Amino acid sequence: MIEVSHLTKRYGAHLAVDDISFTVEDGCIYGLLGPNGAGKSTTMNMVTGYLSPTSGTVTINGHDIQQEPQAAKACIGYLPELPPLYIDMGVTEYLSFVAELKGVRKKADRTAAVARVCERTGLREVSRRLIRNLSKGYRQRVGLAAALLGDPRVIILDEPTVGLDPVQMIEIRELIHDLGQHHTVILSSHILSEVQTICDRVLIISGGKLVAQGTPEELAARLASRGMISATAQGGREAVLAAAAALPGLSDLRVTAEKGDEVSFTAVSTDGADHRAELSAALAAAGCPVLSLASEQMSLEEVFLQLTESEPAGGEPAGEETQQPAGEAAEEAGAAAPESGPAAAEAEPPAPDAEDGAGDEPDDSAGAGAPPAPDDPPRPEEENGKEGD
Repeated sequence: MIEVSHLTKRYGAHLAVDDISFTVEDGCIYGLLGPNGAGKSTTMNMVTGYLSPTSGTVTINGHDIQQEPQAAKACIGYLPELPPLYIDMGVTEYLSFVAELKGVRKKADRTAAVARVCERTGLREVSRRLIRNLSKGYRQRVGLAAALLGDPRVIILDEPTVGLDPVQMIEIRELIHDLGQHHTVILSSHILSEVQTICDRVLIISGGKLVAQGTPEELAARLASRGMISATAQGGREAVLAAAAALPGLSDLRVTAEKGDEVSFTAVSTDGADHRAELSAALAAAGCPVLSLASEQMSLEEVFLQLTESEPAGGEPAGEETQQPAGEAAEEAGAAAPESGPAAAEAEPPAPDAEDGAGDEPDDSAGAGAPPAPDDPPRPEEENGKEGD
């Protein structure tokens, strides 16, 4: 469905995305993970055609995003982190306007399309309300409904649950899972449990590079050869860590808990061998009786940390203190990508006419996307009360 080949983006001397290549298969939900400044948003903006790459290509359903932008963008529905909504329009009015921008010319077809996406996204009960009076959860739904108009084959979601309360997050996750039954979905998120729950495959970006891709289970298995050991010993923190750090083949010691004179920690076997027996003997010899000792399967969070953080400084034994992720990767460009990037297939529209909510023809020079907030938005005659989740 999507082929990304040797994608690179430079901002002057800063390399934001460094030679990334991957394939997105049809009918899967992909999670795009990475620390802040890793290049996730820049990558998504290039995939959707909002930014031009310095080099490399993006092909969507056989259409090059640079050579055939209109055909390629027609295959995409995009929900930015902050949906660019006309908040003084009603839900149905706004969605009808977006449908017309996406080429649904007949009023009857627009009405049917809007009713369909409202049903899919749970907006039917608030379809007559003003967007300005909706809670953030419902505004996210409106943005998602706009992305679904035009029946795009690929849905791209940038941090879709950010800022939502727990109930709203669960509802949006369920909605994304349902979308995955009919669309290919690419989801960027900082919430690892969310990606592990929803996504079929994961792409991890760090420092502008694609460092890993595969299912969560495959990524865990990839690092499982290094071995993860979890232990609890009795004694002082420094004595426990010194005894474990002195054992050859163990690295990346992390204190996970301290309670009284008990210290719990994890360690990674760098040579893939099972070092539990040696670790137990080393701790006992140091006067730190072992209370528990087990090998563990890595979670997606542990895989993420292993792949994105730097190694401990040379000469110091790992584990002198709880390891922290590497400093934030280089920020993405002095000219950062705008918050509201491209939507599905259309060029960025001008403000709609105040009377009928319909805009002029899209400006071909603009990036694809849902319409930005107008300077003088239309104001419907009646405003309803605010709708909460």
